[in-house]
Amino acid sequence: MLKKNVKACEESSPPAHSRYEKLPLYFYILLGIAAFSLIVYLIAVISPAFANWLNGGIGAVVRAVLAHLTSWIPFSLAEILLYLLPVGLTALVIYAYRCRCETWRSVFVFLGSVISVFSLFFSVFVFGFGAGYHTDPLDRRLGLAEEVVTEEELYRTAVWLAEEVNLAAADVTFAENGFSVMPYDQKELSRRLVEAYDPVCDRYAFVQRLNSRVKPVIASHLMSYTHITGVYTYFTGEANLNMAFPDYTLPYTAAHELAHQRGIARENEANFVAFLVTVASDDPYIRYSGYLNLFEYVSSALYYENAEQYKEVLGLLDAHVIGELRAFSAFFDTYRDSLAADISGVVNDTHLKLNGSAEGVDSYGLVVDLAVAYHKALPR
Repeated sequence: MLKKNVKACEESSPPAHSRYEKLPLYFYILLGIAAFSLIVYLIAVISPAFANWLNGGIGAVVRAVLAHLTSWIPFSLAEILLYLLPVGLTALVIYAYRCRCETWRSVFVFLGSVISVFSLFFSVFVFGFGAGYHTDPLDRRLGLAEEVVTEEELYRTAVWLAEEVNLAAADVTFAENGFSVMPYDQKELSRRLVEAYDPVCDRYAFVQRLNSRVKPVIASHLMSYTHITGVYTYFTGEANLNMAFPDYTLPYTAAHELAHQRGIARENEANFVAFLVTVASDDPYIRYSGYLNLFEYVSSALYYENAEQYKEVLGLLDAHVIGELRAFSAFFDTYRDSLAADISGVVNDTHLKLNGSAEGVDSYGLVVDLAVAYHKALPR
């Protein structure tokens, strides 16, 4: 069985007796790089100072190179590669069966070669993105006080955000279906967000300055069943955006994925950097998106602490904003109960926990702690 169909490859392959004598040189090189990457990653896990240096130095270069290499492509390269993956794996299995199954040694050599190539993904992760999970916490880098959030502080932060949402909503257009309308396309959104990053980068040196773009996901409707609004693919350097979600979510989500692209790995920290960026924009719709999305996080936390105060804060919102939130709830009903969301949630939770986030997917909501600390630090 192991010798079956060898003739199909005889014309284009070297003789069997030489083909499987030893592993190719690149096997040793790539696995050597992967082994070195593992050592570097373990040092980053142990030493936040080293993680800061790696993420802001070598990591910034790797992320910038990948972003520039793929930025000229109008679609998401990562998405296309995902669609091609089943075809590629099938072709690889067929090729292995027909041309690399002469002996058990040839099978092991082929598998070793494949593993060494895939080890590149791990190396790119370590040097381009992985260290970001182990840097100093964002509150420390922002100079915010790390304290236990009280119910009263949560309430005051929610009230402040409700007021800011109302101010921003005054310059926003709302449609008859209840949703607000983003007055430009995804390409213009990218440009405005990159501009909004400038003052944040000026103030915080650890936020990488990068001229990049957000990529629209072709299968955004199908992606919505996973409850994923955006994703950063570290191996292509792309910030990908689910365009099927309502307009008001897009600027904030895009800023979140662009934060990942700039080395902010932890989810709660990317959420808060997205807030800082959106409210730093001179565009009213982007500011509206930032304030409203953070309000949703904070008010949800308040609901679990004090439902009456939650109702009180919700009552402070402009009628148009209330209509937006109701319209979103109706929109989300289509995707709310989804097996794809359950599976993606487990995968994402496991990924985050393996990278040092003990809270897993709950880490997204930890942005509330940062929001409260930020509000307390605002000048009165």
